[in-house]
Amino acid sequence: MPNLRLDAKKRVSTFRKIAIGTWQTSYDPKVYGMVKLEADRVARYLEAFRAAGKRVTITHLLAKVVGQVLFEMPDANAILRFNRLYLRKDIGIFFQVAMEDDASGELDLSGATIFSPHEKSLEAIVSEFDESVRRVRKREDKLLEGSRSLMGRIPGWLLGPVLRAVSFLSYTLNLDMRWAGIPKDPFGSAMVTNIGSLGLEEAYVPLVPYSRVPLLIAVGPLRDEAVVEGGLVVSKKMLSLYATFDHRIIDGAHAARMVKTFRRIFADPEGELGPLPAAENPEPTLSNPREAR
Repeated sequence: MPNLRLDAKKRVSTFRKIAIGTWQTSYDPKVYGMVKLEADRVARYLEAFRAAGKRVTITHLLAKVVGQVLFEMPDANAILRFNRLYLRKDIGIFFQVAMEDDASGELDLSGATIFSPHEKSLEAIVSEFDESVRRVRKREDKLLEGSRSLMGRIPGWLLGPVLRAVSFLSYTLNLDMRWAGIPKDPFGSAMVTNIGSLGLEEAYVPLVPYSRVPLLIAVGPLRDEAVVEGGLVVSKKMLSLYATFDHRIIDGAHAARMVKTFRRIFADPEGELGPLPAAENPEPTLSNPREAR
């Protein structure tokens, strides 16, 4: 059984071939971009879910949104193997999870991956995400803990070669390494981290070479900003996304189409993401801006 389900991309543009031949590793081809999205409707959408007793956050919503963005732009849902592009058959969104060691108090990062989020309801994503995060923080994910324990025992000078070897076996050779304690496709198609919840205004996350993930998105805080609309200055909820992508796989044309999908979904979250549940308050108001985070 392979590690990933893949189809070789049959038609590759001349630029893509040049890009693949130009950059030999994902240390070099980083491209950064930022998009600011109007989020008044999204904020009200989240408020309505909470009014119905559903614990939905911007992180849950972005799992579904980014999944839909990749579904509509399959060229961005890809990896490189032997300098050839392969399109993933599955969509997985990896979210970083902050952890604290009970014994030492040291902060650490792990993660949870949601697969096929574009096909799931927000309620289902909330349940799956919260259960995954709970298992990670309680250290109940045996494969993940085994992998973390293994990496913790490897001396520093050997860690780089080991990570590269695991990446080569898991992605280049596409081998299922669960027998060795390596989780199956642990990082998915794209990584998302909510920097706004950490009190940061903006950040660009570096590519992680051994993960083979070509798209990383840092999510800023959802906040009120002054916006010019119809010649008048008005206050609107705005959300900033800070993206880092691998230029061998994703270019500006891809990014532009992906941004259009983000804007379309944010303009009509109920129509794009599913109807609202029955709410106690049919017309929720944003009484507490922090709640929309």
